[in-house]
Order: sequence, then structure tokens, then C-alpha cells
Amino acid sequence: MYFYQNDLPDDVAFDESVAIDTEAMGLNNKRDRLCLVQMCSKDGDVHIVQILKGQQDNAVNLRKMLVDEKIQKIFHFARFDVNLLNYTFGIHVQNIYCTKIASKLVRTYTDKHGLKNLCKDILDVEISKQEQTSDWGREELSPEQLKYAAGDVLYLHALKARLDEMLHREGRFELAQRCFQTLQLISDLDLLEIPPEFLFVH
Repeated sequence: MYFYQNDLPDDVAFDESVAIDTEAMGLNNKRDRLCLVQMCSKDGDVHIVQILKGQQDNAVNLRKMLVDEKIQKIFHFARFDVNLLNYTFGIHVQNIYCTKIASKLVRTYTDKHGLKNLCKDILDVEISKQEQTSDWGREELSPEQLKYAAGDVLYLHALKARLDEMLHREGRFELAQRCFQTLQLISDLDLLEIPPEFLFVH
């Protein structure tokens, strides 16, 4: 695990894909600031960037990676993370994959699509969510917080691989790609506080 403050170092690069998660002070993107961006490369190296209060403009390398169309960004419940990253950095995250959307499209035999459920059901891995609601705005994060943050990205590549197999098997892979592409539109609507569902009802 590698830990940095405010930005990725110049020598950290992701080739084709990166698993990403975020931690914030709460769930309101405009009220609750981004505190942490955790990333995992395909080979399992975890990189954690702590964004200190007022330092979001310094994350030049991080912003550059997020908008790079050649790098696929794998999230679980991308809608929240993408909204938070777009709002904080004034960008549009490019090339998005969401394991929660993929799960909902293909695991229609269950209503349990949380990351903990996916890791257990698909990978037979138990992860802890104990630190989920801790104070992520602290300047010094605890070892437990960092372990939790790493756990939220460590298994996303493996989950994507298994979910892609299921999507191909059930003939829903292309549909999933179209859903991922709508996340930019949904993020723009969310940040305008216009519920996407509102536009599609009578």
C-alpha cells in the first residue's frame, strides 16, 4: 500500500485500468468534501491519496488520470464517486465501469448488490465495512481506516472479470456498456439536483 497527500506522484501510472473508490465527510457532494481517493492497479498495488482541506486544486496528476479515456476506471456504485470527483475537481471522469450496475443487470436472482455481498458471493472473500462511517477528514488516518480504504478497491478487478463473464453469458454485456456511458449524463443531472427519473415519468 502506498500513501500520498493531495496528489499522485509523477511516476505513478496505470496502464489499461484502475479500480477507484472515494471517502468523504458525508453523502452530499456539495456539502461534504472529498477526503480520500483510493486506487488499485490490475496487479494489486493500492495507492491512496489523501486530499487535505482546500488542497483539491493541487491534484494535477490525479485529475489527468481521471479524464484519460484510455484508462478504464472501475467503481462500485460509480454514481456517487463520479459525482464527487466531478464536483470536487471540475472534471468529467472518463471510461467508467460500475460493478454495481453490472451486478444488477446480471444477478437478477438476488437483491443484494453491495460490495460486501459481491465479494462474498462471487469471490468467497469477506470484507469489513466497520470503518465506513468514520471521520475521514482527520489529518492522521488510523491503520484501520487505511486497511478499510484499501479493501474497497482491492477486489474490483476480480469482480469485474467475473461479472463480465456473466454478462457475456447472458447476452447483456453491450447493454452494460450503454448503461456505463449514461453515468456522465446522470452525474450532470445529479449536480444540477434534477433527479434523472424525473425526466422519464409523465
